[in-house]
Amino acid sequence: MVSSAQEGKYAIVTDRWQKFSDVSLDAEVMQFLANFADEFLVHGVDVEGKKLGIDEELVALLGKHSPIPVTYAGGVTVMNDLERIKTAGMDNVDVTVGSALDIFGGNLAYKDVVAWHNQQKVFVA
Repeated sequence: MVSSAQEGKYAIVTDRWQKFSDVSLDAEVMQFLANFADEFLVHGVDVEGKKLGIDEELVALLGKHSPIPVTYAGGVTVMNDLERIKTAGMDNVDVTVGSALDIFGGNLAYKDVVAWHNQQKVFVA
């Protein structure tokens, strides 16, 4: 599942983020889709790969309404972005980091991200 801000809502987009669906991401849609998945991976399309910061509103929406585990991707640039995701997502949103990592040519040290992750509390249901 991927998303992009459009007119104040997050539309689910497909086909390499080129086709916008008529479905907006909200609590009801997440509840419905949770019937068919064990977890969500949601990309902030508008910030993905740009290293300009995260989509904090999207993270907050996911943290508040996702009934199953959810991982957010997109825009992570600095270590503080990880803390912003933790806070905005109310400790309910995990994160994946890609092109910002030094191992992929970015400026964010992989070892620092791993160390941050290892310091977090992990809850297993």
